[in-house]
Amino acid sequence: MTFGDLALIVACGLAGPLLAGLPRFAPPVVVGEIAAGVILGRTGIGIVDPAKPTLAFFAEVGFALLMFSVGTALPLRDPALRKSFGRGATLVAISAVLALIAGFALAQITNLHRPLMIAILVVTSSAALVMPALEEAGLTKLQIGMVTAAWVTLADIGSVIAVPFVVVHGSSRNVIFGGLAVLAATVAIWAVLRTARQQEWFRHYRRLSHRRGWGLDLRISLLALFILSWLALKIGTSILVAGFCAGAIVALVGEPKRLVWEVLGIAQGFFVPLFFVVLGAQISLRALVTSPADLLLAVALSVAIVAVHVVAARVARLPLASGLIATAQMGVPAAVVAVGLQTAMLTPGQAAAILAATLVSVGVMSVGARLLAAEVPTPQSDDEAAPAA
Repeated sequence: MTFGDLALIVACGLAGPLLAGLPRFAPPVVVGEIAAGVILGRTGIGIVDPAKPTLAFFAEVGFALLMFSVGTALPLRDPALRKSFGRGATLVAISAVLALIAGFALAQITNLHRPLMIAILVVTSSAALVMPALEEAGLTKLQIGMVTAAWVTLADIGSVIAVPFVVVHGSSRNVIFGGLAVLAATVAIWAVLRTARQQEWFRHYRRLSHRRGWGLDLRISLLALFILSWLALKIGTSILVAGFCAGAIVALVGEPKRLVWEVLGIAQGFFVPLFFVVLGAQISLRALVTSPADLLLAVALSVAIVAVHVVAARVARLPLASGLIATAQMGVPAAVVAVGLQTAMLTPGQAAAILAATLVSVGVMSVGARLLAAEVPTPQSDDEAAPAA
């Protein structure tokens, strides 16, 4: 791997912000990154070779940082959100039952004969996508917005926990013990860091770091994340667990905020775009277009994702728009595709079908956010509510 290869990958990553910044057509950043990988990878001209060892390792680092970002996006410290966890759990339970039914049904009619994997792909959601959409629509201070956010947050957590059981090779016992070991190590690391932050000598070094630009918080946080990732692979579980647990603990603790932004800066600036470019280079869009079986899988998954969330919303007496918002997903399908391709549990065509359904869910979420904002009036300010004199 050369600097020319790195320059090409970074240039591919710029396609994400360029597309996301368009005034009318503004897809999520990952759409452009995956599209660039598709064009330069297996489907297109084949310049990007995802099998190169260095590039594959960098993609694993990007995967760990992606799941860290997903974990930090969980709004676990929001008091209003915590009050809505009861209804959110009910919605997750309803959608999980529906997703299991859909999983077993789709396993019979599509070429993906893994009902539990399909169920996870159907039930999951993404707080990292939904929370900004709710905030932009002014819905985070309303009860309906908080219930939807709680639903998405719990579905996000539950599906991430479930992924290693259906994708990672090995016994369930290894997955359970591996996950618990990573979780215990995560809590221990952040407990040590929180204790150290209260010591004068540590504060002294942090002040020096701030003045001299050492990036001490960034170095420590990356050390913690990479230790957890090493531990996860050593035990036999997925770095998905390590990255997500580290991010979730940060979201729960809430500090240090500068540390979070520094890690997200290096993640979103290089490693996560690289991961999505390599992911796009691995899939076969040509197989999706030319294979009726893969195309059927993409359509069936898209319909099931939307139907399950909409039905769950209606059963729980939520607006249709809430179900449309909750369809949004990104982190879990990306993880399933990445691990599935690595372990040969998925073909490139099936991976393309899963990502296609994921992109459909993002578009459906955008429609749902606009509908919910139009259906639910936002609170008026005191000046607006006061009658004219």
